[in-house]
Amino acid sequence: MSIIVSDVSYHYPNQQALIAHLGFSVSSNGKASLIGNNGTGKSTLLRLLAGELTPSSGAIQCSSQPYYIPQQTTITGKSVSEALKISEKINALHHICNGSNEQIHYDRLADDWDIESRCRSALDFWGLTGIDPAFPMDALSGGEKSKIFLAGLLIHKPDIILFDEPTNHLDRAGRDKLYDYISTVKATIITVSHDITLLNLLNTTYELSEKGIRIYGGNYSFYKEQKEMEEQALARQINSEEASLRLARKKALEVRERQEKRMSRASKDTSSGIPRIMLKGRRDSGENTGAKLSGKHTGIISEAQQNLSALRQKQRINSPLKIDFENTQLHRGKLLVEAVNINFGYPDDRFIWETPLNMEIRSGERIHITGNNGTGKTTLVKLLTGELLPSEGTIKRADFSYIYLDQQYSRTDKDVTVLELSRTYNFDNLQEHEIRSKLNRALFPQETWDKNCRTLSGGERMRLHLCCLTISNRIPDMFILDEPTNNLDISGLSILTDAVKNYRGTVLVISHDKYFTDTVGITKSIELKVREGRQSDHLDRRRPSASP
Repeated sequence: MSIIVSDVSYHYPNQQALIAHLGFSVSSNGKASLIGNNGTGKSTLLRLLAGELTPSSGAIQCSSQPYYIPQQTTITGKSVSEALKISEKINALHHICNGSNEQIHYDRLADDWDIESRCRSALDFWGLTGIDPAFPMDALSGGEKSKIFLAGLLIHKPDIILFDEPTNHLDRAGRDKLYDYISTVKATIITVSHDITLLNLLNTTYELSEKGIRIYGGNYSFYKEQKEMEEQALARQINSEEASLRLARKKALEVRERQEKRMSRASKDTSSGIPRIMLKGRRDSGENTGAKLSGKHTGIISEAQQNLSALRQKQRINSPLKIDFENTQLHRGKLLVEAVNINFGYPDDRFIWETPLNMEIRSGERIHITGNNGTGKTTLVKLLTGELLPSEGTIKRADFSYIYLDQQYSRTDKDVTVLELSRTYNFDNLQEHEIRSKLNRALFPQETWDKNCRTLSGGERMRLHLCCLTISNRIPDMFILDEPTNNLDISGLSILTDAVKNYRGTVLVISHDKYFTDTVGITKSIELKVREGRQSDHLDRRRPSASP
């Protein structure tokens, strides 16, 4: 086994356990996904496996030191070589090449004479040709930082790899390279991700919840099939328990009716000449028997009600949230935007795109804006909505409403509570209980209403934003989605995907998530290409100037 986790628990100081009595193993060269809702401890578990955290109890054994790529690559004040933990080797190589005979440099290099060329090759492979080992990490974008750590895979060739949302900041080309690497590498891999395409490359699925960890012997599609079978079995259980409850109530009613008839006959017997002492004996016996039967059936009904309540609660927890929108009022095919020979350039900069853009957007279309990082996808959206004006060409817009959903769901980034924000969307003067009911249906129970919106996770922000739209009853003519899946867990991705799929207005999507774009029903794509050399110019502008 490459990884063995034995009865591991972990809790932050003065808090209850986030992970409790967890045990599992991953075989050599096994490739597993780790899935679960936000807050179940997936990233914490990866940090425990990487050795960044120490278990509160239990033990973790790894056959070699794992190579860990975190979700948030917040490294400040370091160079690329320092982030990759090869700076000492490169410095030692330079000293030796400059004539040093000190043994410490040979010890540090450890015969790793090709470290610099391997580093250059790895950076080039991930499209980082303008970056050298001395380049500061602070000057890089989120996507470039991710690629730096991915380049470390080719440099270090680890036997155990831990990924935490590795595709979040990658463009389509970068994702394709990562998919190919994961498919072909001989290494043990554990991945936390909501990228379904990636999850389907892994042959085992580990589901982490507050109840522990469950193992499914297949990829994500297999896991989904198994979960659907479990949900169907649960529905059958509920149906069976409902039938048992109906039968128990029917029998209890029959017992009560028989007892009432018996008591009625007994009252008539008082005038039949039967001695009173015998009538009293019969009546007492009948009452005792009726009480026993009534108590028995009351117990059966109570047990069935408790079982049914527990099953329904489990079904509510497992059932995916559905958020349905009203259809837009615009007729399909109406011309919303017409762009003719447009291009854009910032001050002191040449135009972004190698050729001017021409496009039309009509109501009901689902348009995917594609292109690698840095090709101006968000800039194009700002041009189409009128936030920016083109440097050349013309744009004509019809009167339409739109909602812009970015990856941070910034419309919910406010210093107010969940309930306070929802009230600001109450344009139709809904009753307070109606607002609270909608929050409950969006999985915001009463105990979350006083929670500050800025403390919400990505999935919670997404659910709250969509819930507020349903409260407002102002469904836009167009949804503009700018990398909306980056900070969602799998359940959040499912909610958003279903909501967009069922929405009948116009959709404009910027996303590198192939599963998402395939599922929401894209009707056409607009591919952006920057003019030759512009991306390297961008790197040069960020490169710190040399000291005089």
